[in-house]
Amino acid sequence: MGRWAVVLAASVALIAVAGAAFAIGRLSTLGEETPSNTSAEAGFARDMQVHHQQGVELAMIVRDATDDPDVRLLGYDIATTQAQQSGQMYGWLAEWGLPQAGSEPSMTWMTRPAADGSTHAGHDSGDGSDTAAHVPGEPMPGLATPEQVAELRELEGVEAERRFLELMIAHHEGAVVMAEAVLERSTYPIVVSLAESIAASQQAEIELMEGMLAERS
Repeated sequence: MGRWAVVLAASVALIAVAGAAFAIGRLSTLGEETPSNTSAEAGFARDMQVHHQQGVELAMIVRDATDDPDVRLLGYDIATTQAQQSGQMYGWLAEWGLPQAGSEPSMTWMTRPAADGSTHAGHDSGDGSDTAAHVPGEPMPGLATPEQVAELRELEGVEAERRFLELMIAHHEGAVVMAEAVLERSTYPIVVSLAESIAASQQAEIELMEGMLAERS
């Protein structure tokens, strides 16, 4: 019962964080021109929410699978940050009067030209591909497969820590690709601000997690 109480408390905290971020997200768009339903801004808001939701899931899994204070703190920080950002992006779409689900396959916005009109925008994603080469409807960059998530749920202790770090490093790398892609395609102030924050903070966490993983190899 004690463990379930902790899980419930953490879940309630994440809901509260997302709710507050939703309100902030709506207020932050006031006075700006409304993006279209197929814009890079709308696509990014939808797809990054999905991406972040898995980040929260992975973080909460490892937080309950280990007693290591550093990993537990990292998991909690990732979960709360990404829940807050998801709530903010949900708020953007609500304020823009756009549906939370898009009319196009996921990641379609990443295949469109950059804001300067170039058709080959994109950054190396680390696997030889780039953001412009993404195929709409395919899994988002860095997402863990259902099998990988199920595997993580079965692990405990150092094994869980190691697998989590491997999955979350890839997950963060994918989020950086997505953030850089929208920065190439948008000048919308709040979108640019959040994308820059995601790219910078997740790159810093990648470096942190690489060090933590090396300690557990």
